[in-house]
Amino acid sequence: MSDRFAMTFTATAHDIDVMGHVNNAVWVQWMEAIATSHWEADATPEQVEKYVWVVTRHEIDYRGNIREGESVAALTFIPEGPSGARFERRVEFRNQAGKVIVAARTTWAMIDKASGRIMRVPVEVAERFSAG
Repeated sequence: MSDRFAMTFTATAHDIDVMGHVNNAVWVQWMEAIATSHWEADATPEQVEKYVWVVTRHEIDYRGNIREGESVAALTFIPEGPSGARFERRVEFRNQAGKVIVAARTTWAMIDKASGRIMRVPVEVAERFSAG
């Protein structure tokens, strides 16, 4: 259990846009992939079965890019606890030189799968993703 989670992503031909680098939509897909992987790795199986997260806001800074065959080290972290039904999540993508080339702040809201309704993040969920 941790407020931090890391993955590596490698650009494939499918990820590349007309400019020859990773398309902006792919960066968003990678943000969702790392967030989902973090959730599935650190939540209990019961929590994963009971709850789902949806994005309510993305704020993304693009400072660089990568090309086909290049990789980025991705790190996601949760800077502070939830606010009601929402968690803020940060994602940083670093190139081979260690420079942050894409950084994002994303707000996720918790949904109860059974009812389909937004809900307050339970303390036992928040604790699994806290820095403490």
